[in-house]
Amino acid sequence: MHEDPLRVHGRLVGRRQFLRVGMTGLLVISLPRWALARPSLDEAIRTFTGGADVLDGRVRLDLPPLVENGNAVGITVAAESPMTADDYVRRIAVFNQKNPEANVAVFHLGPRSGRAAVSTRIRLATSQVVVAVAEMSDGSFWSSRASAIVTLAACIEDLS
Repeated sequence: MHEDPLRVHGRLVGRRQFLRVGMTGLLVISLPRWALARPSLDEAIRTFTGGADVLDGRVRLDLPPLVENGNAVGITVAAESPMTADDYVRRIAVFNQKNPEANVAVFHLGPRSGRAAVSTRIRLATSQVVVAVAEMSDGSFWSSRASAIVTLAACIEDLS
């Protein structure tokens, strides 16, 4: 059986090849909705820590408890550390509960950073919990949680 060729971008392509490429394209377009599920807050933290235990304390997360506009929410994270060559903060990560992505930011630090403190602005989709986790040079992980009530949401997307 002989296929009638189709011309695609100046090239002759058989119908079966054309349909195969088209079906693959449809699969790729629909893939994010059904295959790439957003990790939960706990899963994102577990991925960051490699499954290690996360202890409460040694980290302070400053987040306003009431946020008028979720498009630019100022946060500050500070970790208790002398920031010496033997005892310092390696990374500070910020996670959220209900945004389209659970991972907000990861900051890489070292003994030459001087202070284990970072400040930034984040977007909050709705009222939710934000978590900061610090990885210390000894491999331990410490965290702090804060809740924010957002009156005007940002990042509007399907949050199911």
